[in-house]
Amino acid sequence: MKYQKWHIGTASEQDTALLKEAGYPSLLATVLAARGITTSEAAAEALERETSLTISPMLMRDMDKAVARIQKALANDETIAVFGDYDVDGITSTVLLLDYLKNCGAKCLRYIPRRIEDGYGLSKDAIQGLRDKGVTLMITVDCGITGNEEIDFAASIGMDVVVTDHHECKENLPRAVAVVDPHRPDDTYPFKYLAGVGVALKLVLALGGPDRENALFARYCTLAAIGTIADVMRMEGENRTIVSCGLAALNHTDFVGIHALLKEAGLLGKPITSIQIGFVLSPRINAAGRMGAADLAADLLQETDPAKAEELAKQLCDLNRERQAVEQSICADAIAQIERLRPEERNALVLSSEEWHQGVVGIVASRIAEEYACPTFLICLDGEHGKASSRSHGGFNLFASLSALSPLLESYGGHELAAGFTISRANIPEFRRQICALAAQYYTDDVPRTVLDVDCAVSPELLTLHNVDSLQMLEPCGNGCPKPVLMMKNLTIDRISMVGGGRHMRLRLCSGHTYLNAIYFSANPQTVSIQPGDLVDVAFTPQVNEFRGTRTVQMNVIDIRPSCSAECLPDAAPYRDMQRGNLTSGEAAALLPDRKMLALVWRYLDAANPVQESPMCLCRKIVRWSGKPLNLGQMLTCLDIFRDVGLLTVQRQHKYVSIRLTPGEGKADLSRSQTMQRLLHAKES
Repeated sequence: MKYQKWHIGTASEQDTALLKEAGYPSLLATVLAARGITTSEAAAEALERETSLTISPMLMRDMDKAVARIQKALANDETIAVFGDYDVDGITSTVLLLDYLKNCGAKCLRYIPRRIEDGYGLSKDAIQGLRDKGVTLMITVDCGITGNEEIDFAASIGMDVVVTDHHECKENLPRAVAVVDPHRPDDTYPFKYLAGVGVALKLVLALGGPDRENALFARYCTLAAIGTIADVMRMEGENRTIVSCGLAALNHTDFVGIHALLKEAGLLGKPITSIQIGFVLSPRINAAGRMGAADLAADLLQETDPAKAEELAKQLCDLNRERQAVEQSICADAIAQIERLRPEERNALVLSSEEWHQGVVGIVASRIAEEYACPTFLICLDGEHGKASSRSHGGFNLFASLSALSPLLESYGGHELAAGFTISRANIPEFRRQICALAAQYYTDDVPRTVLDVDCAVSPELLTLHNVDSLQMLEPCGNGCPKPVLMMKNLTIDRISMVGGGRHMRLRLCSGHTYLNAIYFSANPQTVSIQPGDLVDVAFTPQVNEFRGTRTVQMNVIDIRPSCSAECLPDAAPYRDMQRGNLTSGEAAALLPDRKMLALVWRYLDAANPVQESPMCLCRKIVRWSGKPLNLGQMLTCLDIFRDVGLLTVQRQHKYVSIRLTPGEGKADLSRSQTMQRLLHAKES
């Protein structure tokens, strides 16, 4: 099991029936009802995809000032600089605005900071360099909203600044000629979730005027779609329009660099969804910024010569492969460090090295946080100081935690889910101790660290080609409108085969007389702990697989767990309290196993010896085998009691628990177990 708990939604039969009566196919109606969309009017609104942006860009605060200053610069033949960010949103924003200005005959310069050398956002050195080149107007895209000091400096050397951004504002806005950001406290623009490239697009539409809006949107929606998807913006409102139109126009966009990149990535001419953009195209563009070469990606998107574009696309993909190799090396080193940590140092992972690439550690931190289900901090050391990237897990608030530990830090910034900081090498051990203590305190509640949100359970007969095809009406999917995740209970594993050079697992599943095909990427029978004949629950995304002209339904597996009919709760909070010495009498009574519970756990272990499972998977298997209720905390307590008296050995190995019964041991007096005595004492106190 990847996830400790599946949170499974429900779709009422009445709501589903109403949507079916309105003409929606059965599976789509079920998913919509499970998401709380229960009327035909609400369904039409949720699924609607506009073909143009209907909200006037002039409703955005300061848009009139921005347009007036840029038009003045165009009329006076001023030199204009576009200052962007080095991520996909920033690069697409920069290219979009530059393309429009150059088509207007403007003299333009482009500036994208280098991630490692320049850092994020505006800098006085960069602004001075642009002024030395004759720039009198700088327009920021996807950055600038917090650059108050730098914008004051620009004014002091004779440069006007127009800020366009989509990030949260500080209490005081920068003193720019115009500040265009839907997150301004005084902005009444009705849609707040535009990406930086969405705001840049709105600026271009405002500059072009109402008569040119449709033509300009048609030209730039592909760039805007790529940046919006890459920045994981909410897939609703204007973003839904931008992305749906951009994806539809992708294969015939005017930007030859996009065609070249699609070709190099093997996507040219194929149906493309937000998934391909997010997982194939965007990482290639983003690799340029991470490896300190954001200008390469911008050059590609601006290129007009197809042959040159193909060469740049090849360079970009080569750079992405280099980024992947660096990422794999850092990840392997980080995992090796984790294996050497003490248990109390694993509530939050604080790792460091002189060898890591600053531009790549953020990606690795995300992978480690997801894999080990805890907040992760990767520190790139340089002499006596280190610069860290961190990623959260399970709602742990990084920014609040760094604020609490700020005396140990030289500087810090970010938000709840991702943050960075600088720290003295000498302070790292104490930072590790304190952040692990904060994480241990945070994870004392009974909310599992890993939860899979499932739309609803479905029956096999709903997985028809027509029904699965109908789910395309939900596209574009993304943040706020995820791809449907469904589940089926009590499926028998009929067949397992390995594909993709042994990296992926193909399954044939059986429900009665119905057989279902499934693919489980990056998994094998050992890591998932399954074998033919097992009865399992499967969480999956349905998809249509096309092979040699034949279309069939396939389940793209997200997680598998043993089926069980009796109660099996992932309730380990009392067990954690016992480990920390904070056990109440009520919790002790709930944990204390009776002879029957101890006997059934022992009999299962004796029959299965040796055992290597994730704890929750083992608990579900015992429940299925015995038909008796058991929660995770109770099972772990039984293991501790058996271990105390020498009946077995227990080793924790990342996600798994490895159990081996001790040979030659006869009966043992379980009352002598320290765990048993602690529980009895706590129960009576």
